[in-house]
Amino acid sequence: MMSRLLIPDYRSCVGSVLLAVLMLLTLAAISPVSRAQEGAIASPERHATQVGLAVLRRGGNAVDAATAVAFALAVTLPDAGNIGGGGFMTLYVHESPVFLDYREMAPAAAFRDMYIDETGEVDPDASLTGHRAVGVPGTVAGLWAAHSRYGVLPWESLVLPAIGLAENGFVVGEDLIAVIDYERERLSDNTNFLDYYGSAVAGQRFTQPELAQTLRRIADRGVDGFYAGETARLIVQEMRAGGGLITKEDLGAYKVRWREPLILDWHGYQLITAPLPSSGGIGILQYLQMKDRLKSDFEGLAHNSPQSIHLKSEIEKRIFADRASFLGDSDFVPVPIDKLLNKDRLNQRAAEVNALAISPTRPMTLLREPTHTTHFSILDSLGNAVSNTYTLNTDFGSGVVVSGAGFLLNNQMDDFSAAPNQPNYYGVVGDEANAIAPGKRMLSSMAPTILLRDDEVAMALGAMGGSTIFTTVYQMISNIVEFGMSAVEAQAVTRVHHQLLPKDLITYSPTPPLAPQTIEALKERGYRVEPHSYEYGNVQLIWRDEQGVLSAVSDPRFSGQSAVIHIPVDR
Repeated sequence: MMSRLLIPDYRSCVGSVLLAVLMLLTLAAISPVSRAQEGAIASPERHATQVGLAVLRRGGNAVDAATAVAFALAVTLPDAGNIGGGGFMTLYVHESPVFLDYREMAPAAAFRDMYIDETGEVDPDASLTGHRAVGVPGTVAGLWAAHSRYGVLPWESLVLPAIGLAENGFVVGEDLIAVIDYERERLSDNTNFLDYYGSAVAGQRFTQPELAQTLRRIADRGVDGFYAGETARLIVQEMRAGGGLITKEDLGAYKVRWREPLILDWHGYQLITAPLPSSGGIGILQYLQMKDRLKSDFEGLAHNSPQSIHLKSEIEKRIFADRASFLGDSDFVPVPIDKLLNKDRLNQRAAEVNALAISPTRPMTLLREPTHTTHFSILDSLGNAVSNTYTLNTDFGSGVVVSGAGFLLNNQMDDFSAAPNQPNYYGVVGDEANAIAPGKRMLSSMAPTILLRDDEVAMALGAMGGSTIFTTVYQMISNIVEFGMSAVEAQAVTRVHHQLLPKDLITYSPTPPLAPQTIEALKERGYRVEPHSYEYGNVQLIWRDEQGVLSAVSDPRFSGQSAVIHIPVDR
């Protein structure tokens, strides 16, 4: 899920330059127009943003625009945008908060130890690359379910822009080529990835005729254009050819889940976020409440000061320990959510924080979790909002393209715990609660989130980056609500991350880096402090301040596009 960097050597930039550039780029995305006449989109790719804006202009609502944006990203952002993956959607529609789980599911033939080799060790490549890494996709079913419940424009009209982008092509940017080159070695031997994407050239138009035909079937037949008929036949044929597990019956049995979102009243806002099988929403609620319980310790500390980073790391250590020990698909295993969010327990966990030194870390194996997710946020002129995060898992997922159908399949099976306390791609550990089982949904860190102020949408946001997703989201919320930053400022400042393991490691976003004196102060406390191994976040943020000014700001570290538009009320 290595989303695209805007400039390959971006990590050499300094924060002040980044902030100045971002302010210039986003002036047009900030509008004081009356809120009844505004819509906003922040997405990671310009074609998708323009598609979504066109939907809003012709009378579509936030769900219509989200449907069109998601299908467009499947064409123009193939490393993470998808129809062969899955995700989560947090919605505020008709003044009601709802949550849609369209996460992938394990095939019926999947089993607990399927990635354990003959020596008894986990084979990490088996869950990452090739046909056996693929979970049953949920994206098309999710978009269909959201549109069926809330959409106002015809389904076909929302898929047509993506068909046009696939048929007529789009001009490939350097960022996409960089990601293809990065994954070339992993995907060259055991997949057909390069047969489809190896010919892409920066600056030249890239067409995807097979994908266009698949999208046309989806436009014509809706969900049955993917899970039945020709597309389903091609998926099953691809699975059989490569030793994959997904069958016709698996596709027919896939179901989305409408779930109750997690809701927290916090600092004058109502925060709406993702429930299980996302660990992200739980982590956000734990963090914000534990931080409040440590208010006296944080009081007077500057943003990203050594002491504030230490305290945040102490909180994060406990959140990731809970994640590893307790969290999984609550449809399959009992998860003590009420206990994890219980006030008394949060008080106790906050009291364990050592304000002066690093708390010991209990023995545990490193967990990995893929980073190559993508997120978009949408607000329509009626006040409806969609915060959507979806993914193939790693960049280009399994690397398997469905022959004849032209779309990539996920490698989400890696998000299960292949064995207790064994790491996934992102270095996050898990236990039996997240073990593989037929029909089960794998744990995720995706955290699409919406904040309300006085029952109106004040913020919609989410991020990419595997285990860094929810640490990024709550830092963004804190930057704006607690530190009073503008949306531009909140996007530009350094992010920090700690996840229990590796022990005592703090990483920071390479662009811009932490101040040298801060790094040295943390090292003196015993931390290892390093730039993160990839640029993370790619936050797509919509924010309405207390004066009513609406802004939409894409992460300046990447090549997204955001806009606020005026929508005539007499449309």
